[in-house]
Amino acid sequence: MAMTQAPAMAHGHPVTKGHEPAHPGEIAIGVIIGRTSEFFDFFVYAIASVIVFPRLVFPFVNELTGTLYSFGIFALAFVARPLGTVIFMTIDRHYGKSAKLIIALFLLGTATVALAFLPGYDTIGVFAIWLLALARAVQGLAWGGAWDGLASLLALNAPRHHRGWYAMVPQLGAPLGLIVASALFAYFAGNLSAEDFFDWGWRYPFFVAFAINVVALFARLRMVATPEYDSLFESRELQPARIVDTVRDEGRNILLGAFAPLASFALFHMVTVFPLSWVFLFTRESPVRFLIIEMIGAAFGVVAIVASGLIADRVGRKSLLIGSAIAIAIYSGFAPQLLDAGPVGETIYMVLGFILLGLSFGQSSGAIASSFAPMYRYTASALTSDLAWLFGAGFAPLAALLLATHFGLISAGAYLLSGAVWTLLALWLSGLRENIIE
Repeated sequence: MAMTQAPAMAHGHPVTKGHEPAHPGEIAIGVIIGRTSEFFDFFVYAIASVIVFPRLVFPFVNELTGTLYSFGIFALAFVARPLGTVIFMTIDRHYGKSAKLIIALFLLGTATVALAFLPGYDTIGVFAIWLLALARAVQGLAWGGAWDGLASLLALNAPRHHRGWYAMVPQLGAPLGLIVASALFAYFAGNLSAEDFFDWGWRYPFFVAFAINVVALFARLRMVATPEYDSLFESRELQPARIVDTVRDEGRNILLGAFAPLASFALFHMVTVFPLSWVFLFTRESPVRFLIIEMIGAAFGVVAIVASGLIADRVGRKSLLIGSAIAIAIYSGFAPQLLDAGPVGETIYMVLGFILLGLSFGQSSGAIASSFAPMYRYTASALTSDLAWLFGAGFAPLAALLLATHFGLISAGAYLLSGAVWTLLALWLSGLRENIIE
């Protein structure tokens, strides 16, 4: 994210009375609510893709193959997300951020709640697969439009000596969203018969996701749909630019920015979606118990993300990013095998993984974005985020499960190691002194 402060200006003129400077605390609340909503949607689908969709949509194949098919559809959202950014940046330029957010979040909520009514393969045949794929692709398009720039505005208003602290605030939405999603699935799966859960119980988290989207929409609109915040976006050069112009002038930095957090984003799915699939398919561990373990790990992740802000403000973001990438590389060499070591091994894997994820993910957002020209920063940051999720996370569950199934869990560690290597390479190529703000 942009890491320089600017006086409150509107169209080159000082903001008149009534346009108060943005308060970081107020922006932080809107950012956390918005990101928690997005990640809750994400994890509700992710959990269902492991324990529900293979049985509901792919009952004609074995559980492993059905899960792999489900992970293939899971990746569609990440493929569609950049296209969503292109579409919604155009809407933003012509009709403003309020229109963009309303349309995007309405689309996201509609696609999410539609999944709650998804018929099974036994009811409508192959159309169940197409409907699942359509809903997932629409979710991806909507996520591209849900980019609101509030994280950038938060960073711009952060005091210079607290930039690491404010950079971590948006990232809290990931573990918070996972905790809520896991708790809901654990409750229904643990208190219903298998027949009732697969018939109707799994659908309730998707209804909750729709309700949370509504709350998040109003929280975001409160921040961005006022003249005051319109002026703040304009004054800090956070207007959307044309995609073609942005890619032409900032393509190199966008790619570097996408690869810089690869270790963090690969680890993201290695401690959330992939271990749930492995435990569900290849152990006798109850999925309910493992969801509880995930919640415990995510709680450690919240603490680690907060700690990342404190550490980054002491040693610098670049030092923390490099150190965490090296730590993830070490973790990749031994940790995946713990998933075959019973509940104790699984807990150690999850807790250690979430601590590393919190430290790295907490500072990974916009690590290279300070090198973007101000006029392209808003759009380039959105594209960077899209590509980072596509390259680092979109196919991670599918790739890790395929590798682990054919070559053992150590090969899943090799996949994670590759993400750490790409992160270190991207940070080196970017020119650390110039492109990562302390």
